[in-house]
Amino acid sequence: MVQESSTKQRRKVLISSFLGSMVEYYDFLLYGAAAGLVFPHLFFDDQMSPFVGMILSYTILFAGYLARPVGGLIFGHFGDRYGRKNVLLITLIGMGIVSVAIGLLPTYATIGIAAPIILVILRVIQGIAVGGEWAGATLMAAEHAKAQSRGFAASVAVSGAPAGAVLSTLVLAIFSGLPEEQFMSWGWRVPFLLSALLVVIGLYMRYSLAESPEFEAARQSGHIKTGVPLKRIFSRYPKQTILSSLAITAPLFMQALMAVFIVPYVVSTGAMEQQLALMLLTFSAFVHIFAIPFFAWLSDRFGRRRTMLCAAVLSIALIFPMFAAFNSGNTFLIALGFILGNPIIQASMYGPVGAFLADKYAPQDRYTGVSVSYQLGSVLGAGLAPLISTALVELSNGWGSSNIAIYFIFLAVVAAVSVWFVERKENNIVLTKITTEPAPVSANS
Repeated sequence: MVQESSTKQRRKVLISSFLGSMVEYYDFLLYGAAAGLVFPHLFFDDQMSPFVGMILSYTILFAGYLARPVGGLIFGHFGDRYGRKNVLLITLIGMGIVSVAIGLLPTYATIGIAAPIILVILRVIQGIAVGGEWAGATLMAAEHAKAQSRGFAASVAVSGAPAGAVLSTLVLAIFSGLPEEQFMSWGWRVPFLLSALLVVIGLYMRYSLAESPEFEAARQSGHIKTGVPLKRIFSRYPKQTILSSLAITAPLFMQALMAVFIVPYVVSTGAMEQQLALMLLTFSAFVHIFAIPFFAWLSDRFGRRRTMLCAAVLSIALIFPMFAAFNSGNTFLIALGFILGNPIIQASMYGPVGAFLADKYAPQDRYTGVSVSYQLGSVLGAGLAPLISTALVELSNGWGSSNIAIYFIFLAVVAAVSVWFVERKENNIVLTKITTEPAPVSANS
């Protein structure tokens, strides 16, 4: 039977999962923030138009998202075979090394075409690392939690992402206040180099954690199987995997839209300076940290499906008002737009996601299953968000940001339909119960 974690251990796991995710997403989202503000000017030929430089920078950003499913498969495989804890230590170290390397990377003016090539390689490695991080941190929190608070526990790890966004945008905003020449010369590098300190803190917190009790129970009872976990995922859980990925595409699109696209967009309208826009994004991300667990708590109380369906309807209703606020030219209304985007639209759909995905897979397949579902949704949603949004704003129909709103409504409808039809596995005894009887082990399982 599953050995329940003590209250002290659960608290320690929650803090560690939150801090670890915060460090990971500080690194990952810092690139996103810099992609629209810094990299188009430093890592590409200055003879290019600003629009082309922006598209190329966002394309490299997308390369990181494309690499995330690969990381999910690699680390999911080992996480389901050997445990969650050690895998999470490796992903954290990998993220830190890449961020420091980006902070030290010479620009196009120094090494020419090698600069963007190296940036692509680093971004891919970064994507692989974060691809293994999200599922592991979320599962450690969820699998140590009591059944009735599984959604809230998983969301604490999930809320590390906006905490990382707060930290990355705050540090970048502080240094963006430097004179432009100094910021573009060395100021933007400091936030990347500071990642080394954060990684040390995260490693210290994770090293002393106990392994997931559900994974340990599966290992002791013989349920851990050899073979390829990915094969089992698509043979045993094809419906859950595909529909779950589609169900989370909309909130992940909104996540990247707010983290990467909106600040350059607002600045381009002439409504405010870059530093103020970054500070408004930082404030909304701070509120976001608490909004995610709140909506996850609602899913514990009222059910994942009901909460996520209501969130989709709410998001559809608020998306046009959000863009109206961003286009208003009024500082107060723009600030309101950031609040609508992060703590309300994104958090309401995203809060229950951790437990929603974990409930779909048995413990011995869960790391891989959650990684595949989440990272596929991440590629379709977050990875394409800056590219699609930039292209939609430039369409000749004259609708501007309304094109983005219409596209988001489409994603939200797809999410709602997917949530409605996906087989409900919340607290399903068939998937989560581990018996003490040894399970048959097949090399071809």
